[in-house]
Amino acid sequence: MPAFNHGFRAVKLIFGISGGVAFGAAAVGYSRRERDGFLPTALAAWTTNHNPSVRWDTNWDKRDPESLINPSRTEVDSKDPTTKLTGVKPTATRHLILIRHGQYNTDGITDDERILTALGREQAAMTGQRLKALNHPYTTIINSTMARAIETADIISAQIPDIPRETYCELLREGAPIPPEPPVGHWKPEVKQFYEDGARIEAAFRKYFHRADPAQTENSFEVIVCHANVIRYFVCRAMQFPPEAWLRMSLYHGSITWVSIRPSGRVSLRALGDAGFMPANKVSVS
Repeated sequence: MPAFNHGFRAVKLIFGISGGVAFGAAAVGYSRRERDGFLPTALAAWTTNHNPSVRWDTNWDKRDPESLINPSRTEVDSKDPTTKLTGVKPTATRHLILIRHGQYNTDGITDDERILTALGREQAAMTGQRLKALNHPYTTIINSTMARAIETADIISAQIPDIPRETYCELLREGAPIPPEPPVGHWKPEVKQFYEDGARIEAAFRKYFHRADPAQTENSFEVIVCHANVIRYFVCRAMQFPPEAWLRMSLYHGSITWVSIRPSGRVSLRALGDAGFMPANKVSVS
């Protein structure tokens, strides 16, 4: 019997033939040896037989418990490895609530002139109301030192007044994190700006994005008010996506982006640029 018939019979046996159509045949693959007359094997579809192009780095924040243990090569440690891990193993989840500032005066030349518009103040108030309604046990509010972020954080803080404010953070200021891919024609900062801003924004990522300290016993919810470029870069880095992809996303003013970092180091993007709590006529982006 020709090799083709062997293959045809196998498909018929595995999937069944109805009206001359082989159902599921697209999920079957044959090796050359199988095509030469041996009974073919049904392989999994590519989605379940796929080798990832990039594997997840479990020690992305350099806080993987096992990496923090440095056993001596000269002395025999009598402690059980499990006991040694107890002192460095996180147990709490860190939730980072990233807020983009409200709409602001883009005609301003200096930062002091780039304050929130009337709509921007409304957006910030609605974002604060949304955070209050979510009723998470917020632990702190942090914001960049730019005028529009400070003003947005002030308005949000008025909605959840019992949450402590931390010192304003220079690292969170807006900037150009990394040359985007694909490039865009209407926005081309100088290479020097990427070089300077990129290092600063990366430093901010390393400061705020990491699994919980072992001493932290309760889950934390930190509100960080900053800027679209910064948040988009943070998301790419946290999800281990190519950081050059940051400009492919868009964030509404006053929107909420929620990232959770588990004790294992796994990261979940719970929300990206959520502004669904605002009326349609109050939503803006630039």
